[in-house]
Amino acid sequence: MATRDMNRGWIDGLRNTAVLLVAWEIVGRLQLVASGALPPPSAVLARLWIDRDDYPAHVLATLEGALGGFVIGNIVAILAGILFALYPLAARIARGVNVAIFALPAIAIAPILVLTLSGMAPRFALAAIGCYFTTMTSTVVGLTEVDARSVDLVRAYGGNRWTVLRLVQLRSALPVILSGLRIAAPNAVLGSILAEFGGGGRYGLGAYLLGSLGRGEPDRLWGIGLIATLIAGLAYGVFALVARSVTRGSLAVTIPTSPPRGDTISRPRWQRAILVLASLALPFAIWWGLLAVLHVPALIAKTPPDLIRYLLLMPQSAVTQGKLIDALAETIPYTFVGMAAGLAFAFLLALLTQIYPSIVRAFMPVALVTQTMPLVALTPLLVLMLGRGPGVILWITISVTFFPAFVTIAQGLQLVPPAALELPRAYGASLLKQLRLVSIPASVPYLLAATRLTVPRALLGVMIAEWLATGTGLGNLLNQSRGYMDYGMIWTVAVVSVIISVTLYQLVGVVERLALPRSGR
Repeated sequence: MATRDMNRGWIDGLRNTAVLLVAWEIVGRLQLVASGALPPPSAVLARLWIDRDDYPAHVLATLEGALGGFVIGNIVAILAGILFALYPLAARIARGVNVAIFALPAIAIAPILVLTLSGMAPRFALAAIGCYFTTMTSTVVGLTEVDARSVDLVRAYGGNRWTVLRLVQLRSALPVILSGLRIAAPNAVLGSILAEFGGGGRYGLGAYLLGSLGRGEPDRLWGIGLIATLIAGLAYGVFALVARSVTRGSLAVTIPTSPPRGDTISRPRWQRAILVLASLALPFAIWWGLLAVLHVPALIAKTPPDLIRYLLLMPQSAVTQGKLIDALAETIPYTFVGMAAGLAFAFLLALLTQIYPSIVRAFMPVALVTQTMPLVALTPLLVLMLGRGPGVILWITISVTFFPAFVTIAQGLQLVPPAALELPRAYGASLLKQLRLVSIPASVPYLLAATRLTVPRALLGVMIAEWLATGTGLGNLLNQSRGYMDYGMIWTVAVVSVIISVTLYQLVGVVERLALPRSGR
């Protein structure tokens, strides 16, 4: 039965993809979208053939950055996950760093990495950052959720903590770690392209895309976008196949939304206060330490005291504050609206999986493309079709937030115990009523987790749209500051964007802690 369902899924996927391509060809040929801004697939393929000599160098540069960052980021992530699983106190101290990395809008630090690092290092760094959180969290989950009987057996034969780790925990964690690597692979591609787009070299798909923006050639932009998507999709697919061959299990996606919480030992209030302060101080200590170790010139490197002086104590500080406030007033509302719209769309799609599964199967090819397509490749294409107004910001934000939120919410709806639905069914409740009375309330924790997951992605989507399309908000301020070599403003925008993401993430966590008891968890 499982094999039959799998084969049906492949057949449905191929059929829906073929239908989508035919519809796209017709729409493109008739120029029904923005007077030809959506070229037909045949024209995109023809352009790819014309430009075929351009791609090898750019693709190899992007792959080099993505692969290097993928290896570095995942080695660090797995070692950190082992450390956090064995020593929960370390996870508690490092929680501030982990949340900051999770909530980090990659585009905000891309110019800083390009300024402070040289060669391929900015691409490696941004790709590694994109991989770290997912793999680290998956490693911790895999190492901590093991069969207690196997652990007791190894200990009964005299095994110590490291023996248990080697013989039981790592083997048990392998499927979960592979799941994290599957999600991290496309993130590494996105990180490499963002670093290229931020000025990280002559070659790379990001640099090629940037150089092609002003030429008015939609077929070339679509070609670059599709190649970038193909690379990210192949990276995802390779690890999906590895996971399937190793675990013999399903390819279901689980996206981690929170870092490990650390130890749960009851401590005196003064100790808890010290741990909280250490967690808050560690990101700033790492920031300061990296600048010192890398010997970044003082003109470029900005420490926390430097930013305080830049924002508050210098003669032009009032002008600087005005620019920052104006940019925030444009970015933050779109972030909230885009996040809310993405969550609403994800929630509706998740409900449809329960009511009309065939509709969702037809929609999934489009959803997967938006998930794997790097944001910087998606944005110019939407600009061609939608223009440079507020609509393109919302579309980009929705497209980058709904898929992980949909996966999380759909998982919550599917995990509702069948026994909980027996009572309303016994009283003749319709499927919609079962959803309203049982499934939706039971999935509230997953809805909140999805909200936590979408916060940094929403801000990232808005800032990329502002950088590439609208010329407004924090994204545009970052772009302008890079052109003016205003290093203080570049660092300020980066730090403020991280603070916004972390604050919103933590606020959702507070709401989650308040709401979970009411939802029965």
